[in-house]
Amino acid sequence: MTSLQAMREHIETIAVAGYYVAIRVGFSFAEEALNTLPDNWIEFYKTHGLMMQDPAMKWVYGNTGRIRLSDIDLPDPKRVRERASLYGLTYGAAVSVMTLHDHGRRSFGMFYRGDRQFAPDELDALHQIMVQLHDGSGAGAGLTAAETEAMTMLAQGMRMKQIAETLGISESGVKARLRNAKRKLGAKTQLQAAYMVAARRPK
Repeated sequence: MTSLQAMREHIETIAVAGYYVAIRVGFSFAEEALNTLPDNWIEFYKTHGLMMQDPAMKWVYGNTGRIRLSDIDLPDPKRVRERASLYGLTYGAAVSVMTLHDHGRRSFGMFYRGDRQFAPDELDALHQIMVQLHDGSGAGAGLTAAETEAMTMLAQGMRMKQIAETLGISESGVKARLRNAKRKLGAKTQLQAAYMVAARRPK
């Protein structure tokens, strides 16, 4: 298994202009989202309501697999692709992952470069990363049993003192475990890391 941080770093070497990843999207919200797209593009996209007209979004919700955005044969009345190129997002790729046992949940990603089209091996790598993110095999990878235990308790709403008493260790020991887990997961906060661990699927 590969750590989330390592997967993010791998994505960034491929999608050098930025990316948006939504992990296990249900009826409306994703369990986790990663977004490195330019802030001004995100604002423009939201302000002009492009999501409902974006051919890439229509593709990921109607298909699974991977594809270059230029190969999506769907109407683009709002010229989303053309407008994205003005923000350095000239070449794009989409990946969508869902299995029969997911009860409607899917994970998808939009990935961008400004210099050239994505190569076939890059599309394959992005698809493999999305499969790992979707099934949870990346979340929590590399965590020790003690770090996972502390993170699970935090996700359940326990406070540092309670976790320390339950585990029979000092509060500083709990903080060290949580800090290490947060770093390994590449999460922004300990609570985000805890939720990532709690969302892992049993294998």
